[in-house]
Amino acid sequence: MVKRIGVGVISLGWMGRLHTRSYKALAERYPELGLACDLVAACDPVDATREWAVDVAGFQRAYADYQDLLADPDVDVVSICAPNYLHREIALAAVAAGKPFWIEKPMGVSATESREIAQAAAGAGLATAVGFNYRHVPAIQYARQLIRDGKLGRITNCRVWFIADYASSPDGPLTWRYDRARAGAGVVGDLLSHGADLAQYLVGRISSVSALTDTFIRERPIPIGSGGVGHSGYTIGEEKGPVGNEDWVAVLTRFDGGAVGVLEASRVSVGPRAEYIVEVYGTDGSVRWNFESLNHLDVCLGHGEAPIQGYTRVMAGPGMPDFDRFQPGAGTSMGFDDLKAVEAAQFLTSVTTGEQVAPSVGDGWAAAEIDEAVVASAADGQWHEVPTVDAVTTFGR
Repeated sequence: MVKRIGVGVISLGWMGRLHTRSYKALAERYPELGLACDLVAACDPVDATREWAVDVAGFQRAYADYQDLLADPDVDVVSICAPNYLHREIALAAVAAGKPFWIEKPMGVSATESREIAQAAAGAGLATAVGFNYRHVPAIQYARQLIRDGKLGRITNCRVWFIADYASSPDGPLTWRYDRARAGAGVVGDLLSHGADLAQYLVGRISSVSALTDTFIRERPIPIGSGGVGHSGYTIGEEKGPVGNEDWVAVLTRFDGGAVGVLEASRVSVGPRAEYIVEVYGTDGSVRWNFESLNHLDVCLGHGEAPIQGYTRVMAGPGMPDFDRFQPGAGTSMGFDDLKAVEAAQFLTSVTTGEQVAPSVGDGWAAAEIDEAVVASAADGQWHEVPTVDAVTTFGR
């Protein structure tokens, strides 16, 4: 028998629309779950977006106030895709309403807000998910298995960099993302949090950090109106305002167990578009992955003999987790949207089974503690310990 799940999505920017598509994909991609998602309600303050939600996306109704969505008795689960400064408010309201929720990162504008969200959800016994979608790449899953099986030997070090160009133009609008009060940190929360989560997922818990940050574009044009979606589509005026958070960050890390690492993130690179790279090195081998070629993993096992020593490029295909739900064979690529469909499946599995399968709000809190330690280290030039979190996490499972 099919169990019907009433879905509500709060804020229909780029990510909210992606959540919506992900719920729609579940019946086809994960039929064994026996779930059918009903798009019950969307919430967005923009009139035209609410019309789009009903007329195009297929929601039954749309609200301007998220409290009305949370009070809707037909809504069983909620996606929270609003700007960072609204995450705590909406998540705590979802907890009060008893609605399991899937929330995007960073989970609030500080580690304190992330902790409050995680503790409230745990106190209410709610299943959750946080948008650490890069974990779900089949090549990353394969790399993790190689590491867990000891194929790389003792892990010594890793390098992770998330370098993007979405803010590289000085004419890019001064949206909420560049306001410390509304976004918190800049690229630390936006991109480094993904890199830090991937590092923990592959290598282990980050225990301490030493960081440097900088802001390269110090003022931006103020947008006129609110017509943009995601990073683009805004109309800008001639007036400019100051950027309140960082464009670039570099971090030295220590891990539990003795490994060390280097993390870097930029939102203002010129050249790389979304060059998100992970390298993990061990005493007997290494792996390398680049999001711009997400269906490949470079693998080197053993010391070998010249001239054959080096990387073998492994192509994602059936046999790697979740790949054949989307494509029939190696060489036919999965894409970004597919990773969110995997995440949606993990979220609803967590909801329906009571077992936390998806990246949890505990994982979101853990990433926020890393972010906060990075910001503090950049401010005083000292090494900072990363506090452990008292919450259910899945990065170490």
